[in-house]
Amino acid sequence: MKRQNNSKPDVRGLKSSGVMDRGAINFKSRLANHEGDIMALASKDVITLPPTANIMTTAKTMVKHGFRRVPIADAGTNRLAGIVTSLDIVDFLGGGLRHNLVKDKHNGNLAAAINENVKEIMEEDVVSMNINDTISQALVTMIEQNIGGFPVVDDDNKVVAILSERDFVRTIANVTTSKQVKEYMSEKVVTARPDMPVGEATRTMIIKGFRRIPVVRENVLLGIITASDIMRYLASGDIFQKLITGNVEDAFNVPIKSMIMRDIVCTSSNVDIGKAAGKMLDKKVGALPVIDDGELCGIITERDIVRALVD
Repeated sequence: MKRQNNSKPDVRGLKSSGVMDRGAINFKSRLANHEGDIMALASKDVITLPPTANIMTTAKTMVKHGFRRVPIADAGTNRLAGIVTSLDIVDFLGGGLRHNLVKDKHNGNLAAAINENVKEIMEEDVVSMNINDTISQALVTMIEQNIGGFPVVDDDNKVVAILSERDFVRTIANVTTSKQVKEYMSEKVVTARPDMPVGEATRTMIIKGFRRIPVVRENVLLGIITASDIMRYLASGDIFQKLITGNVEDAFNVPIKSMIMRDIVCTSSNVDIGKAAGKMLDKKVGALPVIDDGELCGIITERDIVRALVD
């Protein structure tokens, strides 16, 4: 197991509800058959890209497969070299630190910068797990390192699988836990107004390290925008053409509400977290807004489900 010491900002941007101070739910019976065998939970159908793949190819691969992260591995050996997340791509396209590659090396020419090797923006100090690590170690690592997933490597550092929060969520989906959403949800949600420009929302996500922002008008939820949604938007044909032809303002001044494509999937505070986990899987979402009496009162994420699993 390899761990990095750099702690990232809380991706939720929300007030903690003290989950770690509570007695953890006893899910040993759910994980007993897998203890000591991380490969029992990890997804073996993992796609890697070489460090020489260009940034646009990486973005298109992630959009095509619905990936939030993709390991970067040497083409010949498949040894882990780095990792790229949807937020990294948004950072590059949307004006974060990785956007300096566009400004400094290519004088603002995104068309040239997008053809740079992905190694220029990937995270090299990767948190990874070994095939011999335990599920308990993986859980603790996710919480300590504040990450949503990591590659699983063999003793030669070759990528053989990937493990994410969603794999853990799957273990308690639709299981009655006798613990309610309100015990684990986060409150005081950071939201975006519907007329907020995409560029402003993007910068907020980059600066705060958010993976998602609920769009709210007068405390009524209109939808949720994720880093993957923004990546998909910025890498799409018409919008990307505006970016590379210099019409950046046209792309980033679009109101964030125009990106809401999915129906709202939500839950209420008195729902069992096992049922909430089942809804996340069924609807293929990483978070559920918590709506009580028609108003947004919190949010529960895959990260919160993982916290509930920690012994």
